[in-house]
Amino acid sequence: MSAQTPLSGEHLFASDTILTLVLSGDLKTLLNDRGEDPQYHPLQLSYMDSSGPETLDIKARARGNFRRKKENCDYPPLWIKFNKASRKGTGLFAGQSKLKLVMPCVSDRYVIQEYLVYQLNRTLTAQSFRVRLVRLKLADHNPQNSPEHMYAFLLEDEDKMAQRLDGEIIKVDRLRPKALIPKDYFRMTVFQYLIGNTDWSIEYRHNIKLIKKPEHGFPLPVAYDFDHAGIVNAPYAQPAEALNLSSIRERLYRGYCLDDLKKLQPTFDLFREKRDSIYAIYRENMLLDERYRKSTLKFLDDFYEILENPKKRERDFAYPCLEKGTGRVIIRGLNN
Repeated sequence: MSAQTPLSGEHLFASDTILTLVLSGDLKTLLNDRGEDPQYHPLQLSYMDSSGPETLDIKARARGNFRRKKENCDYPPLWIKFNKASRKGTGLFAGQSKLKLVMPCVSDRYVIQEYLVYQLNRTLTAQSFRVRLVRLKLADHNPQNSPEHMYAFLLEDEDKMAQRLDGEIIKVDRLRPKALIPKDYFRMTVFQYLIGNTDWSIEYRHNIKLIKKPEHGFPLPVAYDFDHAGIVNAPYAQPAEALNLSSIRERLYRGYCLDDLKKLQPTFDLFREKRDSIYAIYRENMLLDERYRKSTLKFLDDFYEILENPKKRERDFAYPCLEKGTGRVIIRGLNN
């Protein structure tokens, strides 16, 4: 943390240590409430603070689209809503109003793998969401239901993220990608290509937040929700049919057409500069199994091989300019 006074609630995401949380209450009702209009349910959230154990009264409800549905996921992602007393306190969650909690869809290994994508993005830029990995215990109020343990992660509140960047969230549909700050847009699009993610759209603000800063005439994009990325490799993830991809592990650059790829050179240089830090995220994390680690390092190798090969670089990053290419296809996503 800087020597400046931290933003309210910022210290929750100031550490990369794994946070242990307990959610207790009528969890069965909460986790079964996954219809089109899920309701908030009262729960208690417990954790160990520097001053000792803390328990907060909260409310939680299911959120999302694909991951909310029972037929798709074992657990839905949640909204966690804090009361005024919690927000005004001095504990770890002081200043927080509402947070997203990402829970396992089919296995918490994919939670960890998605969490690391946020860390990867954070390595490239501060213009990204902060996350906190959690060891989560679900303790249902019915003693006949055994406690469940899993990994999950908390996602920084979008308004606090924008405040941290000295900007604000704007909600403008059908915004042309060329209306964004070029260096920020290029960094985001090459990042999405690196991780093998095509599940995003500027035009429909699908898995993209737009931040407007007073000193800029154009907004900048902040990406989130990476469970459909090839680097995560979740078993349920499929590319959009319109993109004509064989799998999510097949990369496709979805930035707008450029008449000169030299415009991407500063972005390529950034990814070269950050190469060791990107690889370290996967080499050094002890929660990953060795098979996934090796396949992911190979996935990164493939990216950098393309980056350093002029013919492959031209083929992939000029692809949207092809008359019959699908790079211009706009995937209309659903906001959650």
